[in-house]
Amino acid sequence: MRCVWCDSEYTFTGGKKVGFGEIFDKLEEFGCNLVEVTGGEPLAQKHVFPFIRELCDRGYEVLIETGNFVSTEKIDPRAQVILDVKCPASGESERNHWQNLRRLNERDEVKFVVQDLEDLEFTKRVIDEYDLENRASALLVSPVHNTPNLKEIAEAVSGCGLKIRLNLQLHKFIWGEHTRGV
Repeated sequence: MRCVWCDSEYTFTGGKKVGFGEIFDKLEEFGCNLVEVTGGEPLAQKHVFPFIRELCDRGYEVLIETGNFVSTEKIDPRAQVILDVKCPASGESERNHWQNLRRLNERDEVKFVVQDLEDLEFTKRVIDEYDLENRASALLVSPVHNTPNLKEIAEAVSGCGLKIRLNLQLHKFIWGEHTRGV
């Protein structure tokens, strides 16, 4: 996917191949039990599903942040999914894998990056159509960073009557618009 406001273009090229063993050694060094598998789109990686299963088998709490254009069907059920539904202003809404919304459970989260009130209306329709208030642990609305509509979106979110949270893209405030974080 290539959202018009993509913030992770650095994931399109480069990188290096590493084996599971090296990754698990690094995780042990960190001494943290929480692992988030993200991307770009992590589910597009050939070995991601056995990797997720191995993380779960080793007792890690696993979060999978997906752009929602690859099926989540093969994700180990012990992992928590954070599903990014693409809104129309992203330029990618037609590529959403809608069946993923039917596979969500009470631990999973759904995130909508919105540019304007039209995207927020789309968000509300999707929440209603897939009964997401009753099927996901959190519904997050993240206004596009530096949108001139931030106040308008915030007021509309707070007044819409749905159980949704406004969620600013903190990584952009901390590391900048197109910069890789730590």
